Amino acid sequence: MSDASNGRKSAHNPWLVAIAVTLAAFMEVLDTTIVNVALPYIAGSLAASNDEATYTLTAYLVANGIVLTIAGWLSDTIGRKRYFLICIGMFTVSSFLCGISQSLGQIIVFRLMQGFFGGGLQPSQQAIILDTFPPAKRGAAFGVTAVATVVAPVLGPTLGGYLVEHSTWRWIFFINVPVGIFTFFVNAYLVQDPPDEKKKRARGLDYVGLSLIVIGIGCMQVMIDRGEVNGWFSSSFIRIMAVIAFLGIFGAICWLLIADEPVVDLNVFKDRNFSVGCLLIGAVGALLYGGSVLTPNFAQQVLGYTALDSGFILSPGGIAVIFLIPVVAVAMKFVQTRYIIMFGFAFTGAAMFYSSFLAPDVDFRTLVWMRTLQTAPLAFLFVPISTIAYLTLPDRYRSDGSALFSMFRNVFGSVGISLSTAAVTERTQADQAHLSSFMTPLRHGYNLLIQESEHTLRSLGRAASLVHQQAVAHTYQIFTKQAQVLAYGNVYQYAAVLAFLVVPLCLLISAKTAQGEGGGGH
Repeated sequence: MSDASNGRKSAHNPWLVAIAVTLAAFMEVLDTTIVNVALPYIAGSLAASNDEATYTLTAYLVANGIVLTIAGWLSDTIGRKRYFLICIGMFTVSSFLCGISQSLGQIIVFRLMQGFFGGGLQPSQQAIILDTFPPAKRGAAFGVTAVATVVAPVLGPTLGGYLVEHSTWRWIFFINVPVGIFTFFVNAYLVQDPPDEKKKRARGLDYVGLSLIVIGIGCMQVMIDRGEVNGWFSSSFIRIMAVIAFLGIFGAICWLLIADEPVVDLNVFKDRNFSVGCLLIGAVGALLYGGSVLTPNFAQQVLGYTALDSGFILSPGGIAVIFLIPVVAVAMKFVQTRYIIMFGFAFTGAAMFYSSFLAPDVDFRTLVWMRTLQTAPLAFLFVPISTIAYLTLPDRYRSDGSALFSMFRNVFGSVGISLSTAAVTERTQADQAHLSSFMTPLRHGYNLLIQESEHTLRSLGRAASLVHQQAVAHTYQIFTKQAQVLAYGNVYQYAAVLAFLVVPLCLLISAKTAQGEGGGGH
């Protein structure tokens, strides 16, 4: 067992500390998804196109991705508590500035600020939890943090849809202000730096490593977020971003391995449990964020749901996670943690495969059931993975470990969103090409459908000269909808395959540490 096993004695109730730091992280994670449903409203209000409005998302993701990587260095340099409070305060200020923005340029700048300071909240939250709780109680403590990481992306579209439909898009930012002020003062009172944190010597500024990380991660986030809009690698802009991202990230890795005082210490990956945990949480991020985009997009674009109604489809899944987390915490005392994680991914794969059986006339209740089954397994994943990842990680790597762990989840989440939306577009085109062979008068089924549509239109009193043309148009609408339904089903199948492929990876978790943490389950 590493020196991470040493418990900390907090001056305040550790559960109050956990709730306080989680509230700050919940506010930031919520903001990554709550804005999505408001983009059309932001575009209309600021006289911008929908494509231009998406830069508000890109700006946030770029700044957030960069800071997540170097949050450990910033925390060591400034001091963990001081850095955490600065992030909360400035995130609140930048949220207010986003809400009062009068132009697209202003909101993009303020979203950059919001992403920059928001990026430090999740790693700091994780590090504070590790400092506050001994290893035996971290599983339960991470259950609290799971509310921020898992439930916030699920509830974001629902809350965003409600605010934009009943008020104005500006309130998706203003809502952070009272929460941020309250959170700032509560954390200022409750959170304390541990003694070894106060004695820690600040690392020098690694200009080369920092520059390479900014270039590599920044260009990668731009490529991921703008790839679908720009046609991926058919666009010279995306190709340039991809090359720069590769060179920046590869160069950063090489430099960080040889630098005397690197801005990010990659020695954290020498811990096998931490390395496997990062890969597993990356897969969770891709499935969580990708799924949270697929379902509401299907409801709105194919079924014609409003943003609020599509958000209601997601909400029960978040409630299921909240109820299941205590069950998982108890199970971890009797079952090896790696087996719980394997069950979680297998459950996710089965849920995604079940969701692939979509139909054009699927009802609201079925969609809610599908999404709840997709979300519920996350309770079996986030808490056990977080517990295993930090179980044997030495204290000296805690800041960098928290930053990199959060970075894996968020970056893979961004990849999941982009790949899922790109796959829907690609599969829609492929399914349309396949189904088009049936859309011809040479097919008996096609002729029957046209005849039925013509009969219906005549019974409605439509002009005889227009009946055939309208019947063909109606049939084409059915054809397009069928292709979209098939495409979403195909993408859910891809997600199921990913989840099943990750299951064997869980066996790389050390059996000894998994047994020690679980407390039973031979």
